[in-house]
Amino acid sequence: MVRILGLNISDKSNIDYALTNLYGIGWSNSKTILKKCNIDRLKKVKDLSEEELKAIINFIENNYKVEGDLREILAENIKRLKDINSYRGVRHNKSLPVRGQRTRSNARTKRGKRKTVGALKKEVRAMMEQEDRVEEKK
Repeated sequence: MVRILGLNISDKSNIDYALTNLYGIGWSNSKTILKKCNIDRLKKVKDLSEEELKAIINFIENNYKVEGDLREILAENIKRLKDINSYRGVRHNKSLPVRGQRTRSNARTKRGKRKTVGALKKEVRAMMEQEDRVEEKK
């Protein structure tokens, strides 16, 4: 296991894939990092030398915001939107989709489990009517 910027990375994977495990670095950023550091992207993590690892870490620290810093910035941005009561902030507060997606038939993961209003199944209605009859007889 190699540790890069506070994250343990598997020795068996290629370095281009391993860098994508860092929050804030995707495939395109991974390729540019390796190109700038002159490292073959198909090289395994366990085959990297100390100098290559240091070069990667230094390049990422100097040019990218990753992991905790990036998460903190995103959380601050969302908090700012909530504080100024912008439309996007209100949508974040209500746990609804923010970027204009429809919610009438979709957005189940964001809105949560369905809450049926008004309609009951036949079996449930029959049981409720039966309970009402029993109460009326008493």
